[in-house]
Amino acid sequence: MPEHHRLARTLSWPHLVALGVGAIVGTGILTLIGVGAGKAGPAVILSFAIAGLICACAALAYAEVATMIPASGSAYTYSYVVFGEFIAWIIGWSLILEYSLVVSAVAVGWSGYVTGFLASLGWGLPVTWTAGPHAGGILNIPAVVIIGLVAAMLMAGTRESATLNAVLVLVKIAALALFIFVALPHFQASNFEPFMPYGFPRSGPSGSEVGVMAAAAIIFFAFYGFDAIATAAEEAKNPGRDLSIGIVGSMVVCVAIYMAVAAAAIGALAFTRFADSPEPLALILREIGSGWAAKLLGASAVIALPTVILAFFYGQSRIFFTMARDGLLPQGLATVSSRGSPVRITLFTAAVVAVIAGLFPLDEIAALANAGTLAAFVAVCAAMLVLRRRDPGAERKFRAPAAMLIGPAGIAGCLYLFWSLPAKTQLYFLLWNLIGLAVYALWAQRQVARSRTAGV
Repeated sequence: MPEHHRLARTLSWPHLVALGVGAIVGTGILTLIGVGAGKAGPAVILSFAIAGLICACAALAYAEVATMIPASGSAYTYSYVVFGEFIAWIIGWSLILEYSLVVSAVAVGWSGYVTGFLASLGWGLPVTWTAGPHAGGILNIPAVVIIGLVAAMLMAGTRESATLNAVLVLVKIAALALFIFVALPHFQASNFEPFMPYGFPRSGPSGSEVGVMAAAAIIFFAFYGFDAIATAAEEAKNPGRDLSIGIVGSMVVCVAIYMAVAAAAIGALAFTRFADSPEPLALILREIGSGWAAKLLGASAVIALPTVILAFFYGQSRIFFTMARDGLLPQGLATVSSRGSPVRITLFTAAVVAVIAGLFPLDEIAALANAGTLAAFVAVCAAMLVLRRRDPGAERKFRAPAAMLIGPAGIAGCLYLFWSLPAKTQLYFLLWNLIGLAVYALWAQRQVARSRTAGV
């Protein structure tokens, strides 16, 4: 591979675990716990458990396939190797949707915390410049600014940004530990009654769906940062060992953290009082009379939530980079700097996600991002099963336990979560993929053919 298309190997397994935890622990628990509680009530804890179980199945499939195919591009690359170019395009197109919207959603969540934190210090910002048109504003400037800062960090170098990410992850974990420590003395079992006020399956009118599965389909967003680790395969020093440790290790750590924080949050305050808050955990701390802890949590969120943006921004730029390198996007974008960083694709990515974050609401962004992710997870689980059947004797540095059970369970769980998404989200996802098929037929397919003819 030409040097200008080759990524530098600079990451070890601690960087990958930190990247995964940094991606997983963030907006989902700091912001979307309020959205989930509004849909499921106290049973949002069950929603977290279901979403985490489905993600665990997908994570095991990712770990096996990623160590067999240690190349950049995550589910897109695996689909290319196992199913061919057409399926790879569909998955890559879905991943473009996922990562663009995840980065945007986390930026919006960060904006909510920074706005609340500044207001607690007496420096309130006008709604005009802290919310999109849906909330009576014009542009969410804090969300746009943080995307620009993270883009600059990534362009400075992968290893440097990964090391800073590891430090900020520790800050974030310490803040959540502080929340649990302060909230637990205020625990009231009565806040869990009734436990499942809206039932288990998705129900309710379009746009206002409720139920345990409706919540799980939204807060599923909170778990899937581990696939950002798979996009780092080409930059891992020892991918056969480091990828499995990073993917499985980050999932184990994060499921435990989520369950503990969700239980402490609902036990400390009735879910109806924080369901609509853009900064629910900080609100809970203020409501129980711990304003000092709320300020510390808000400050840590302001400092540490960018780790989620960094992880997903990193993943998105690598998927764009790989698709461009393969000729499915303009190949001029697949060029790295002298430091081994894909600067052009990072700038392109920043422009796309800044527009989305500046104008659209958090819940709709998260729901549509989940649709793209679920498609990718189904593809990876299917790829693991196909490789087990097609090439059973191939070396597998990590073998998913009970693969013939975990693979189908992951696929079925992802399909059920997709069915549980808002009907409008399902329609938007279908339209996005119809556009993708048109782009493939009219441009991408021909572009790849020209690239192969030219020997690129």
